[in-house]
Amino acid sequence: MQTVAVIVQDGFAPFEFGLACEAFGLDRSDDGIRPFDFRICAAEPGAIDSNLGFSINVEHDLSFAETADLVVVTPVPRATWGSIDERIAEVVRRAAARDAWLLSVCSGSFVLAAAGVLDGRRATTHWKYADTMGRMYPRIEVDPDVLYVQDGKVITSAGTAAGLDACLHLLRQELGAEVTNTIARRMVVPPQRDGGQAQFIAAPLPPVASLSLAPVTDWMLQNLRVELTVDQLAARAHMSPRTFARRFKADFGATPAAWLARQRVLHAQRLLERTDLGLDRIADECGFGSAAVLRQNFARVLGTTPTAYRATFSCAVPA
Repeated sequence: MQTVAVIVQDGFAPFEFGLACEAFGLDRSDDGIRPFDFRICAAEPGAIDSNLGFSINVEHDLSFAETADLVVVTPVPRATWGSIDERIAEVVRRAAARDAWLLSVCSGSFVLAAAGVLDGRRATTHWKYADTMGRMYPRIEVDPDVLYVQDGKVITSAGTAAGLDACLHLLRQELGAEVTNTIARRMVVPPQRDGGQAQFIAAPLPPVASLSLAPVTDWMLQNLRVELTVDQLAARAHMSPRTFARRFKADFGATPAAWLARQRVLHAQRLLERTDLGLDRIADECGFGSAAVLRQNFARVLGTTPTAYRATFSCAVPA
């Protein structure tokens, strides 16, 4: 990989645009790393407006992108989803056809989707937009729980900083782990992060279709340490177990057991963030019983370990 084109459009996001510039545009010759021929391109060169009220002057049209080894697509405004400048669409399609690298950051994946190059592929985008992408483009296998996805030579990344994870992933393949580690050190970021978007998704209690189960769910949240059965919960709701399970699934979109497990993980997240309690104590407080069961549920729901999560998100003051 020698040439890199970053395509920007009106309404681009400066931070995500900057990630591509940082990853591929800086001259790191003093570290013994060969620089890329890096250019910023637009369908119409000139002033391109950002989404923060300032503009940048782009000198290059799309002709450089037509032959670039890597084409990076930055985020685009929601109003443009489902439509695309056909000139950009053609560049994207031809890049895929000639087996060049394609990389989108955050909602830039909607450009690749509109161009048709994600059809039949697995892809991702910001977790807030994953459902929208799935509805708009049912031929794409949208994975909302990862930081980035590589399918062949097409890489799509999740929101904001996940774009940097995707860029480093690509650099690791092209330049090797040692060189990429050097670049990451210069950026003062880890060369590879564990986990996925699930770690960053806020999961408040979902709205319910009725208030009939609210007293039961409130009681469940107050008794996470206790072993709870559907029979016990149904009795508190004054329903048969079958009716309770059906009503609960209809209101909350999950079985009582799955909902309870998710709330226990959420409570464990809070304790890991705000306390210095050991894993056995946290497991007991959350109703998991043991640190091993806590780790299993953490890996299943968040794709990481409690220890790694604490290292990333802890705001507890050491004693």
